[in-house]
Amino acid sequence: MRIVDIREKSVDLSRYADASIPSGGLTTSIVAVVTDVVRHGKPVTGYGFASVGRFAQGGLIRERFAPRVMHAGDTNPLDAWTAMMAGEKPGGHGERCVAVGTLDMALWDAAAKIADLPLHAHLAREFGDAHAVADLPAYASGGYLYPQDDASRLPREMQAFADTGYRRTKIKIGATTLDRDLARIDIAARVFGADAVAVDAMNAYDTDKALTAARALAGHGLLWFEDVCDPLDFETQSKVAALYEGPIAAGEALFSSAEAKLLDRHGGLRRDRDILLFDPVHCYGLPGYIAIVIAMTERGWPRAAFWPHGGHLFSLHVASALGLGGVEVNPTSFPPFGGLSDGARPDSDGRVAPPDAPGIGFETRADLMRLFATLG
Repeated sequence: MRIVDIREKSVDLSRYADASIPSGGLTTSIVAVVTDVVRHGKPVTGYGFASVGRFAQGGLIRERFAPRVMHAGDTNPLDAWTAMMAGEKPGGHGERCVAVGTLDMALWDAAAKIADLPLHAHLAREFGDAHAVADLPAYASGGYLYPQDDASRLPREMQAFADTGYRRTKIKIGATTLDRDLARIDIAARVFGADAVAVDAMNAYDTDKALTAARALAGHGLLWFEDVCDPLDFETQSKVAALYEGPIAAGEALFSSAEAKLLDRHGGLRRDRDILLFDPVHCYGLPGYIAIVIAMTERGWPRAAFWPHGGHLFSLHVASALGLGGVEVNPTSFPPFGGLSDGARPDSDGRVAPPDAPGIGFETRADLMRLFATLG
């Protein structure tokens, strides 16, 4: 396929489904990659976005990486990725990795549509299906601290997740007092059971606060304790891992196989229980993410340890194709990007499957396609 046009724009992104709650200024990039392949009288177009949590990357996409794709000629996602990375030096992952990953998502969407396959099936054919699985365990991610009425709104959110069919959930901690966080955990645990509740500190704790929180959480039997401290503060994370016997989850804010190896070497994580949360978009897209999976499995990590961050359909396809441990779903957070296809629900065991539509299946999400349509 040849890329004939790339369109990009920045859009607001909110952690809350309630539009009355300010987004806090968070943004993401959406892109459309138009190919020269025509189906049903229209050019095949792939769509992508910059996952969640890292802000839009419009300048890097427009000025640096989209031109390289446009000049690549007849290409495929892997060759386009190589073209995007031409001349890039190692290190400095915090922004460009997201820009590359955004375009990479759209390129895979287009390639799978051209192959007339769902992305997970296209990836399994591309990379081998030895590990592919049809469905995966999922958890409903949310539980952000509501600016008002949190004590009444959080239980309603948790119950809505359970009523939809989710059997696991994740809530946020670290943005309020520890006592209040413990009360919020109890709210979620009354709906799901403590062993099905993960907590995400969003890298908020310094060493003292991290150790204090670890002691307070130790007796709760939680699903896992996530993003304890600064992602590169391996010393603090190692101290927490030595104290906290339950599973720890890390890696969401690390973006390369080199950083993943540092996490394994210095972060104190334990391969028999801990969770790896790398985001396939933020890690330079699928090629960068696969490099992380290979690096970590070669160091003894099981594929079951990988639960990719994102909470959207692309991460679900990747987890299915690579046979990973499970997947995050954002049923209400970050609309219209999070969640499953319209009308889709977890099965009775809380497992989810990617859509069978060609490509990523964004077309199965009416609200999301209305947003992509604004690209023209």
